[in-house]
Amino acid sequence: MSVINGVLFHAIGASTASSCYTPQKKTQSWSWQTYWLAQAFVCWLLLPVIGAWITIPHLWEVLLEAPKDAMYKSFILGSAYGIGGTAFGLAIRYVGFSLNYAIAVGISSVVGTLLPPLVHGELGTILNKVGSGWVMSGVSIGALGIAICGLAGRLKEKDLEINKNLSSSFSLVKGLPLCLLAGILSGVYGFALDQGQPIADVAVKYGAGSFQGNIIYIFSNSGAFFSTAIYCMYLHLNQNTFGEYKKLMGNEKSFALLLNYLLAFLTGLMWYSQFFFYGLGHTLMGAYKFSSWAVHMILLVLFSSIVGLVLKEWVGGKERTKWVLALALTILILSILILTYGNYLGTESTL
Repeated sequence: MSVINGVLFHAIGASTASSCYTPQKKTQSWSWQTYWLAQAFVCWLLLPVIGAWITIPHLWEVLLEAPKDAMYKSFILGSAYGIGGTAFGLAIRYVGFSLNYAIAVGISSVVGTLLPPLVHGELGTILNKVGSGWVMSGVSIGALGIAICGLAGRLKEKDLEINKNLSSSFSLVKGLPLCLLAGILSGVYGFALDQGQPIADVAVKYGAGSFQGNIIYIFSNSGAFFSTAIYCMYLHLNQNTFGEYKKLMGNEKSFALLLNYLLAFLTGLMWYSQFFFYGLGHTLMGAYKFSSWAVHMILLVLFSSIVGLVLKEWVGGKERTKWVLALALTILILSILILTYGNYLGTESTL
């Protein structure tokens, strides 16, 4: 039952992350870097500290006792994750959201899942355990489902370009390297959490329980904020957009700036929620905790597609495109069921 609860927590986190960027559509007169840095401050700097302060007993004592090398490693790997997120944003302009999502998230799902056991030299041992075949099959099938979902998205984009007579800036030559970089570095985030586990182990000694992972986010997420802030500051200097934090140029509505901040906070809150529930789910996944990242990524793509349907983003797509999407969603659901069963078998075998 704990594994099922773990998957449900992952599902809650993925559902909040899948729609966290919808508030951005309502912002007024803000450049991308202004909005991105504002929401990044909330989800990668502010809320991780608040979340740890609320849920980790004797936080200061834990930080003093926790190994410093784990803090450094989690921060550095988190910085790599931030670079991956920036590469993801840049790739969208060349290959579109859907294809970028398929390549980057598909790679991230595999890299973030297999990297921790590979580095620890545990993959061979894991593969000999009960249920491991189901888990690895679930990871592979999930990656396939993500790829097909990306194909459906690309078909939809082409359909809309034809229907609305839009010009395309599609360039696989420019976009593919960015997609690959985004996928690999985004997958590193799962490893950042793995390397920060010694910090969480100390938190457990002080009674953190299932909330133990919240203390790792202080370092992994601040690393992501650090690398993201560097790029956003570069854009601010290059485009002279620092003033947007104080005043919206050409906008006479007095509440517009406040609304932008509220929308950025909402995005940050929803984005951080995925980490919060990821940590809760991860502690319940049993013998195959390393598969948490795959479960999260697959659910993220699944819910993102569903959100797209609810928001009518697929209206105008051809029947062929919708059938491809239906196939992708079916495969994603199947992969989650397989991963859940594999984790259940692994947990039962250790009892």
